[in-house]
Amino acid sequence: MSATIRLTTAQALVRFLAAQYSERDGERHRLVPAVWGILGHGNVAGLGQALLQAATTEEADLPYYLARNEQGMVHTAAAYAKMRDRLQAFACTASTGPGSTNMVTGAALATTNRVPVLLLPSDMFATRAPDPALQQLEDTRGGDVTVNDALRPVSKYWDRVTRPEQLVPAALAALRVLTDPAETGAVTLCLPQDVQAEAHDWPEGFFRERVWHVDRPEPDPEALARAATVLRRARRPLVVAGGGTVYSRATEELRAFAEETGIPVADTHAGKGAVPWDHPCAVGGIGATGARSANTLAAEADVVLGVGTRYSDFTTASHTAFLNPDVEFVNLNVARLDAAKHAAYQLVADARAGLRALRRELDGWQVEPTHRDRARALARDWVRNTDACFAADHRPLPAQTAVLGALNDTLDERDVVINAAGSMPGDLQMLWRARDPKAYHVEYAYSCMGYEIASGTGVKLADPDREVVVLVGDGSYLMMAQEIVTMVSEGVKVVIVLVQNHGFASIGSLSEELGSQRFGTSYRYRDPDTGLLEGDVLPVDLAANAASLGARVIKAHGIADLREAITRARAADTTTVVHVETDPKAPGPPSSGWWDVPVSEVSELDSTNDARASYDLHKRTQRHYL
Repeated sequence: MSATIRLTTAQALVRFLAAQYSERDGERHRLVPAVWGILGHGNVAGLGQALLQAATTEEADLPYYLARNEQGMVHTAAAYAKMRDRLQAFACTASTGPGSTNMVTGAALATTNRVPVLLLPSDMFATRAPDPALQQLEDTRGGDVTVNDALRPVSKYWDRVTRPEQLVPAALAALRVLTDPAETGAVTLCLPQDVQAEAHDWPEGFFRERVWHVDRPEPDPEALARAATVLRRARRPLVVAGGGTVYSRATEELRAFAEETGIPVADTHAGKGAVPWDHPCAVGGIGATGARSANTLAAEADVVLGVGTRYSDFTTASHTAFLNPDVEFVNLNVARLDAAKHAAYQLVADARAGLRALRRELDGWQVEPTHRDRARALARDWVRNTDACFAADHRPLPAQTAVLGALNDTLDERDVVINAAGSMPGDLQMLWRARDPKAYHVEYAYSCMGYEIASGTGVKLADPDREVVVLVGDGSYLMMAQEIVTMVSEGVKVVIVLVQNHGFASIGSLSEELGSQRFGTSYRYRDPDTGLLEGDVLPVDLAANAASLGARVIKAHGIADLREAITRARAADTTTVVHVETDPKAPGPPSSGWWDVPVSEVSELDSTNDARASYDLHKRTQRHYL
């Protein structure tokens, strides 16, 4: 009979996680390097005790980080995993009830972005001895329903461990999904609080060092031949580089592929920097907020090679970007779900392995010189557009594009820029000049307000040698500013550029385009005469708020002042917030894409009726790619 070790379920889980590793291309990492958490009555005596015991003895090495918001700590974990190319994943523990449900939004973000996080929400008593316990949901449909069931649809794997011995298969299944690039996302193991503290005799083999090998699947030879045939007959092909290119570390392979074939490369948010912005084949961001250079080529393309992209509606401009009636798609993706989109020729493979195979298959083939030259001319023209946006001299308050210009000029090419929501992701995709695939960190799969500051900690922990610059609007700042406290307490130095425009600039602009006249999008007093939020600007001092959370604060007045403030913030040794006011109505970059946001079909407002007429025109170009 094999030897056993008597531990609680929580102690066993901590010891198990500390012994797990990932490996790819001979590069080995601790799979779960630490646990984030907020302890409460559901986990303080279970996982909390186990983590304390691990920290004060030599039985396991699993550090603990204290967060200030459960959603925030999942964002931190997601950003870390994204920065580490999905080869490492933090675990996150929360107490029962609201602590656990606070993680739902973070879980949805991780799963939508296809990045691994391990969630360990506490759950109600498995024995049901004290029913109804504090924070327990009583569901008349069944006694086994708890609030943690809300995590099921946003998790790639979900399990509830109601007996200690169930942890063995559940933990192994959880790590299988965490390390599967085709399936990864949020992985949830619900842990009833009584089970966490319950002892069991565990087989020693459960705690042995285990290496999870992340493979590089090769494309099927017949599928590869079909894809090459389609590409060889193309006259106006286009590559769309997505996040899978970066996670696979296929950027060098993509550049070589582009140079050898001459096919222009457009990028998504997650793929930006896979080919440097000034590379001869780079044509900029694509889609609803893409560069005119990329969107012009997309409209003409007869073959689109998607590499590691999931083709969100922003990438396809809500199915209006690719206008050639005969356009065909070849999709190289490790996930069959994405490889099959748009009735494509499927190359189900690792991005690096697939590109390498395509290079061999297309050896000696190149696009026609006229197509290559046209792509380069369009890219040069867009560079001039970008220069003009960066240099915008809007008064009295600067335009947001000028803020981006100041950042672009001031930051090093390895500095990481973080953003997620509002109008800035669109401006960044159109204008930002990324040369390093890890220097552009824009979460635009879930586009979650509140991600920015929390993620700054994760990015800095993932790569401490880089300067990390969080670019956040006042709307997102107010969603989750408290994670500044976490940065300060952990000694994590991040630069936060806080753009104050007194409202939701992005939704305000969209509202105006859709005929709703910026209704409900400004931070203002309620006008007693109209009953609308259109009175004076609220006396909110976000700079003072940031200082109260422990950050150093620099107020910048205008673009010249902003440049100097960013330089000082980069040189600082503590988290520094640079506060700058902008005009939310200042002109943005010239748009060349469309996004499908339905407009009221009937209305008594002329502005809405005009917007509906424009909407109907765009709908006529929308199509399925069959």
